[in-house]
Amino acid sequence: MTGVNNVFAQETHEISSNVPELSNFHKIIFPMWHKAYPAKDIATLKGFVPEIKANMEKINSAKLPDVLRERAANWKTELVKFNAVADNYYKACEENNDEAILNAAEKFHRAYEMMNRVIKPFTKEIDEYHVTLYTIYHKMYPAKNFTEVAGVMDKMIAQADTIAKYPQDKLTRRLKDKTPKYYEVSKELYDATVALKEVLKANDTKKSSAAIEKVHSVYQKLESVFE
Repeated sequence: MTGVNNVFAQETHEISSNVPELSNFHKIIFPMWHKAYPAKDIATLKGFVPEIKANMEKINSAKLPDVLRERAANWKTELVKFNAVADNYYKACEENNDEAILNAAEKFHRAYEMMNRVIKPFTKEIDEYHVTLYTIYHKMYPAKNFTEVAGVMDKMIAQADTIAKYPQDKLTRRLKDKTPKYYEVSKELYDATVALKEVLKANDTKKSSAAIEKVHSVYQKLESVFE
């Protein structure tokens, strides 16, 4: 039985799109992006350097599972960029440049996302929506530039509509029995996006903030369908 279990474990690794060395970065990314970065906690951001260096060594030596061999070239390309971003992070911390450290943290988070896209890419339509949402949630919203948010809503609604109408035959090949869940959540995302446009018209900061958080939450829910 031991031999059978070893073979099964090997086959499971080969067909899994998970790269543990990349997954381990989430332990750094989560507190960095969701706690230290929004709080502008420079000391904590600088404190991540040793962990980042240790994990970069591991990810540079990581081997992709066999199922991801067709993505190896993209992985190498993004890994080069990831290393460059990490080096810039170290440099900003060494120079004690607060603004540079915050910018480096943002770029590091984005580079981490791009590494994940290589092994578990979403659809082009979802990525396009994400670009718009990213700008809103991490640029316009923190600065309370709700007028700017309103200016991209028609584009965002059109993107949400495209996501909700993604061809079922293509989706089924990717998601199989999760396909109905995709359409359920994509409709929820479309409705939340349309609702955000309407809420913004009232110029109510509290309600606008809540509506943006709702859109962001539903988008994360859609992403989880692909996990």
